Amino acid sequence: MRVSRRTLLTLLGGAGASAAVGVPLLSGLSGSTSTGALLPSLMPLPQPFTLPFRVPPVLAPTRRDAAGDHYEIVQRAATAEILPGVRTPIWGYNGIFPGPTIVSTRGRPTTVTHRNELPVPVVVHLHGGHTPADHDGFPTDLLHPAGAPARPHDHQHAGTPAYGTRTYRYPVRQPAATLWYHDHRMDFTGPAVWRGLAGFHLVHDPAEDRLGLPTGDRDLPVMIADRAFAADGSLRYPSLDPELLHTPGVAAPYGAGVLGDVLLVNGVPWPLAEVPAVRHRLRLLNASNARRYRLSLDPAPRGGPALIQVGTDGGLLPEPIGHDAVELAPGQRCDVVVDFARYGPGREVTLRNQFGDRTTGVVMRFRVSGAAPDPSRIPDRLSGDPVAAPGAAAVVRTLRFRHDTVRGMPGWTVNGTPFDPAHSIADPLLGDTEVWRLVSDFHHPVHLHLGHFRVLSRGIGGPGPYDHGPRDTIDLRPAEQATIAVSFADYPGRYVLHCHNLEHEDMAMMSVFTTRAASG
Repeated sequence: MRVSRRTLLTLLGGAGASAAVGVPLLSGLSGSTSTGALLPSLMPLPQPFTLPFRVPPVLAPTRRDAAGDHYEIVQRAATAEILPGVRTPIWGYNGIFPGPTIVSTRGRPTTVTHRNELPVPVVVHLHGGHTPADHDGFPTDLLHPAGAPARPHDHQHAGTPAYGTRTYRYPVRQPAATLWYHDHRMDFTGPAVWRGLAGFHLVHDPAEDRLGLPTGDRDLPVMIADRAFAADGSLRYPSLDPELLHTPGVAAPYGAGVLGDVLLVNGVPWPLAEVPAVRHRLRLLNASNARRYRLSLDPAPRGGPALIQVGTDGGLLPEPIGHDAVELAPGQRCDVVVDFARYGPGREVTLRNQFGDRTTGVVMRFRVSGAAPDPSRIPDRLSGDPVAAPGAAAVVRTLRFRHDTVRGMPGWTVNGTPFDPAHSIADPLLGDTEVWRLVSDFHHPVHLHLGHFRVLSRGIGGPGPYDHGPRDTIDLRPAEQATIAVSFADYPGRYVLHCHNLEHEDMAMMSVFTTRAASG
């Protein structure tokens, strides 16, 4: 789907508005690219496929007891060797990027105590988590730095503050899924995630374990994130306030989204993974601020689809789906199984990004070694967990995501209103399923906290090829309308929905909804 220049100018309210938000009119607005502007690196970059693929370390619990598993994480500044021989300052969970992976089991509660040793407040959101409101990471529930006073900006909006440490409690009453955690501080999510505040949180389930999917070192988390580097090796990002304390937002022309020219996989630029000739599960996560990906294998294997999708944002699909390529918007996940036995020993297989070019056209490479025993399988049936479906009396709401003027400046709004923590645009009842119509002007990956949803339609057609299963993020294309059925269960309170283009989110494209128990 392509949008004409005339239509784009109409949507933006004129050429002046488009220039103000930094939306590229000739690229970045078709159905196959990303909304945003490229921020180039200012130093030499390594050759692709020269650095080894690595898996983020799994965090060990500090204790296990009848109340569940308990973890501790320190958020702190550190340096990392991302580019060979170059020390790059980062902000990291336990000082690493990505942060350590947390592994939970369905039905067994997990608590994570975060200590903030960064120079700014933080908020932690478990993306995809079915979580009580007090532990979801509401954008104004700030965790202030240990020993530091609150800043004036921190008190502009009501929230529940904490100082030094905060403990998040996750009941884990949800199916097996690839989740992730990241910073969610109001106005500053984009630069905080860009600096390194992101990590995997995997939920396992005995029912999933019995399926026979690849496990252990053949179950690979793959966090894909684009970045740009300054001449001194630091991460380049166009914040209006480099200290991230007072003034939110980014400099022109990056208001539509920041796109880097280096693709990192688990913090490594264009890595090479040595894999035996057996099935592997790839847990693909788009952790980029604004970049979209269309991922494929080159060469494609003969005799059927290269990628067998088994999972999505909210967990396993009902049954496997074969793809030649998969598309991921920011925040989305896709679990696929690749059978490297379909390639001969010594073959090299490249994971490509069909939405990229030059340095962003390739993601990583696999080098296939010899054959090995493979007890894994891909069953015909994967999950029996139901996906939300609308009832006969479902409430229907319309939400419009568009470029707008916010407090006299270019920004992004939902239904013409910028983010206001005190204003709720919807008050769904727990136990209800509602139909939401989502309308976009540009690319907007819309993310919903608490509830998972089912995509019912796009435009006048049904769901797209990547819309199946339980979702928490939908990729809205330019000038598109989609409908979703979303259920609300278990937890009353304030939650948010927002665009997961993090520059859009930071510039007010976020709204509150409040779940409430039915009376009587």
